[in-house]
Amino acid sequence: MSILLSVKHDQFKVDGVFRISRGARTESHVVTATVKCGDHHGWGECVPYPRYGESVESVMDEIMAVAPDLKNGAGRQEIQTLMSAGAARNAVDCALWDLEAKETNKRVWQLLNLPAPEAITTAYTISLDDVAVMRQKALDNAHRPLLKLKLAGPEDLARVKAVREGAPMARLIVDANEGWSEKDYTNIMDQLVPLNVEAIEQPMPAGDDEALRQLPRPIPLIADESCHARDSLKDIIGKYDMINIKLDKTGGLTEALLLKEAAEGAGLDIMVGCMVGSSLAMAPAMVVAHDAQIADLDGPLLLAEDRDHPLDFNVSSMSLPNKGLWG
Repeated sequence: MSILLSVKHDQFKVDGVFRISRGARTESHVVTATVKCGDHHGWGECVPYPRYGESVESVMDEIMAVAPDLKNGAGRQEIQTLMSAGAARNAVDCALWDLEAKETNKRVWQLLNLPAPEAITTAYTISLDDVAVMRQKALDNAHRPLLKLKLAGPEDLARVKAVREGAPMARLIVDANEGWSEKDYTNIMDQLVPLNVEAIEQPMPAGDDEALRQLPRPIPLIADESCHARDSLKDIIGKYDMINIKLDKTGGLTEALLLKEAAEGAGLDIMVGCMVGSSLAMAPAMVVAHDAQIADLDGPLLLAEDRDHPLDFNVSSMSLPNKGLWG
């Protein structure tokens, strides 16, 4: 059937400032794609990411480029070849899943013959800041079961120690966002073990991480910027122990589920992550995260505003998405 496609740019204020090694932001700029067929519509959200050469404008153009194809009868499977993996395809793919759920009056996980996602515990991110500030943020969030802290280089060990002091009982993962050199990695690794760091996300730059094949890994490593769609796996196996599946990198739920299956078959553990987006972006990711080792879907917790029918969080526990939101 003919599907009508529209797209818009939405903005959400961040609760404070969100910092990583590549910069800071006070707003999240997202692109929302809506598909309509008869009396039903579906929608999906993506976050354009400059790290991958994306902008709001380029992503909106990429989405609208497939409007004639959808109008002429293309569906979700055709979109997988018409569009490349990335933010634009994510918004369209998730919108088409939402449309199918509404047309069939089924939830997306029912369409996939998967169990309904139960309450999922998400990591909560402490963004990059001065050591004292990060200690205070850890203290303020010490009641959360899983914290993830952003790192950047020179004072990273002090940052981790400060967060551990502020939240002594929390599980802890760290994310270098490609900010370490081989020397940084070697200098800090053994000192993170007694601090009970459970995993380290993307220590070195993607494409410049070959040394990880030979370096000791006393703490499991997670591929983030190195992991996109299934074709990424050939360069990940042997260097990392886990992958971070983000729908904005896989290009939607369809590829994310295929990537998860392939990665598990290769012996890798699964983390499901997100960009800083609204509840609309987190809902489809929950379908992938229901049995993942780590869920990092705290985007809405980092925002000062959200969509209508937002996800319900009890501390760091995410409940099933409302039908009015997605899927």
